[in-house]
Amino acid sequence: MPTHRLETDYLVIGCGAAGMAFADALITDSDADVVMVDRRHAPGGHWQEAYPFVRLHQPSAYYGVNSLPLGTDTIDDVGPNRGMYEQAGAPEICAYYDRVMRRRLLASGSVRYFPMSEYVGGHRFVSRVAADRYEVTIRKALVDATYLEPAVPATFAPPFDVAPAVRCVPVNALARVAEPAERYVVIGAGKTAMDASLWLLQMGVPPDAVRWIKPREAWLRNRWFAQGGELVGNLIDGLARQMEAAAQATSTDDLFARLEASEQLLRVDERVTPTMYKGPTASTAELAQLRRIDDVVRLGHVRRIARDEIVLDHGTIGTGPDHLHVHCAAPGLNPAPAVPIFEEGRITLQPIRTGLIPFNAALVGFVEATGRDLAEKNRLCPPNRLPDVPLDWIRGTLVETSAEYAWSKEPDMADWLERSRLNTSRGLRHRADRPLVREATRRFGTHVRPALANLTGLLDDARRAA
Repeated sequence: MPTHRLETDYLVIGCGAAGMAFADALITDSDADVVMVDRRHAPGGHWQEAYPFVRLHQPSAYYGVNSLPLGTDTIDDVGPNRGMYEQAGAPEICAYYDRVMRRRLLASGSVRYFPMSEYVGGHRFVSRVAADRYEVTIRKALVDATYLEPAVPATFAPPFDVAPAVRCVPVNALARVAEPAERYVVIGAGKTAMDASLWLLQMGVPPDAVRWIKPREAWLRNRWFAQGGELVGNLIDGLARQMEAAAQATSTDDLFARLEASEQLLRVDERVTPTMYKGPTASTAELAQLRRIDDVVRLGHVRRIARDEIVLDHGTIGTGPDHLHVHCAAPGLNPAPAVPIFEEGRITLQPIRTGLIPFNAALVGFVEATGRDLAEKNRLCPPNRLPDVPLDWIRGTLVETSAEYAWSKEPDMADWLERSRLNTSRGLRHRADRPLVREATRRFGTHVRPALANLTGLLDDARRAA
């Protein structure tokens, strides 16, 4: 087995959204040499295994890498995303990342790319298809872009037993179904299950032919307030509403009631208190469609599917051989513990702003390129663990707001934020005289300090009570 020896400034493990955005930002603002390693055949990370009808949670305009636009930056005028910026789907995103690798990263001469290669530790990786081993001398840092890799149904076995006679498919196979089922049983409570249910309804499946096994209810972010560009007023208005709710809340329950009343958080079933928050977005039109499904089973998680019954944590329901069970029960986002983003000889990519994986990774790439010392880099880039439960809304808001304040005091970061395509608030200063922007900015400024103080108290109270 031949061994090859490489030397580089940065060895990046993972060519998904985070790794690609980091590398793009790093080589834009430095003369770094980068080696990128990925176990998949093509760049794009989990998008290579995504179900075909999935779309971004955020506008295409703010996804990908800074140097190459994704989509056409248009506002949809039909469908459940009407009035908001377009959202790319999985095929478009995979093709986009292929262009980024070929036309931007490799073409720069600063990046070498090794697909179908497995990192085995110790600055070594091996080819998955050839008898080649590589040992890498790293001058600056190993970059772990896989620390928060999500678990998706295509690569995550169902967390329940399935009898041989049962028709059960991962959500990826749903679009390849050859004949109608008597009933579609969607298993899962997260955004994947919502997407599967919406797709079935859009394909003409009657709502009463869909059963939704939903172990818990989720809070969702209202996509209307996650816009930028010409709709940046929506974004700032949303932030102002959040600070108003946070400043006035008397308890965590009251906080979430206020966030819902101000249209910042949504839920499909308003009769059920959410116990999950992973930060996905939804439109009110999508919620209206999901509410057409009446057969919602709330008996906990599925434990076993037999030929004629489904066994759950808290009961058993019937099923049949003509029912198609759709596995949407993979964990999804990875709420791994936050660790320092910058360590000596190592960078572990994680969010700073809640969600927005490409933006966060690009910002880390830029900060690394500035040559700041370790303590200063970590001060500007505090890790913000991916959310899982409602209390994480409070924690995440405190982390990102503190970070935003620190960025505003650094002239080079303020300049980078203004030119970063991935920054949803880019161009805000040029639209500051618009009535909605001006008024929302005033409201945000009035409430942000008392809001942060109150959120800190609420979080402390919740931790003491836990």
